[in-house]
Amino acid sequence: MQKNTQCVHSGSRIDPATGGLNTPVYPSSAFRYLDTAENIYPRYYNTPNQKSVVAKLCDLEGAEDGILFSSGMAAVSAVMMAYLSSGDHAVIQKDIYGGTHHFVTADFKRFGIEFSFTGNAAHEIEAAVQPNTRLIYIETPSNPLLMITDIQAVAEIGRRRGIVTAIDNTFASPINQNPLNLGIDVVIHSGTKYLGGHSDLCCGAALGHTKDIGRIKSAAVNLGGSLNALTCYLLERSLKTLAVRVERQNANAMAIAEFLARHPAVRRVNYPGLESHPAYAVARRQMWGFGGMLSFEVDERHATCEHFLRRLKLVTPALSLGGVETIICAPAATSHVKLTPAERTQLGISEGLLRLSVGIEDAEDILADIAQALSR
Repeated sequence: MQKNTQCVHSGSRIDPATGGLNTPVYPSSAFRYLDTAENIYPRYYNTPNQKSVVAKLCDLEGAEDGILFSSGMAAVSAVMMAYLSSGDHAVIQKDIYGGTHHFVTADFKRFGIEFSFTGNAAHEIEAAVQPNTRLIYIETPSNPLLMITDIQAVAEIGRRRGIVTAIDNTFASPINQNPLNLGIDVVIHSGTKYLGGHSDLCCGAALGHTKDIGRIKSAAVNLGGSLNALTCYLLERSLKTLAVRVERQNANAMAIAEFLARHPAVRRVNYPGLESHPAYAVARRQMWGFGGMLSFEVDERHATCEHFLRRLKLVTPALSLGGVETIICAPAATSHVKLTPAERTQLGISEGLLRLSVGIEDAEDILADIAQALSR
């Protein structure tokens, strides 16, 4: 099945009692265990609603198995803790989501885990590998600078050196990019973003080969970040429109990126769909669409960032991303606020950087609002 068909049909369970087309909600936390193949329990990640969503995501990502979590960070931490123990080393791309960066810097040393932050080029990642490296972790497109990492090249490093590779695929979504097909071992999503898509769910997912998911599940059962039945149901409902939402967001984001790139009040635009992007050729090779996320810097000779944000009428300054509405934020004050000013400067996250999550509104309306906010 193609993507749109998978979104609608994969994983769905016909209601055996009524013939209803939607997967029923099974809210039980207690299940009978006599004469069953396995003990069913929400924290074991094996309830019917959890399995339905996992089946859909596996088809969309080309995975053998997966796990649903109560947040994106629950997925990230479970994957990392499944492969890293005291004395191990991880190579981690430095331009990543601020919550992941903070988890690494705040907790790895406490567990005796070594790590190296590195650039996103494959040769930089390989140069950081040590004899005790057990995990390579990347994020592409990255948050918030939309940097592009060559997925296939990183996967090859992992295969050649016997190191597990994991990727945060949140910005791309399974519609725009499938890293497992390029050789990556584990794909992670903050389902709060594009998978949920309506700014009303908090969830995460990890997907991959059966052996990797089995190992991650062993750690996840102890960490306890499982997802309840109702949220699973709402997530499955949202996934049915994932492809059509992302296609619209791709088109809108391209139009806005081109507009901003020409605007005299904008210093720079970060969007992998622009030919001016330094890794445009790589993005074009490994992505089917360039996504609904971009970032840019307002030239403060024309307007301050705060002035620009307060003048917006349709576009809303808000946390998170990936919803049907267009929202904007300053990463220095939101997604990367836990980093020190020095760390943000090192990453290239200025106080004036703005991250735009493009929604499914008419592009003309979004553009008109941005234009009027930049005009003074």
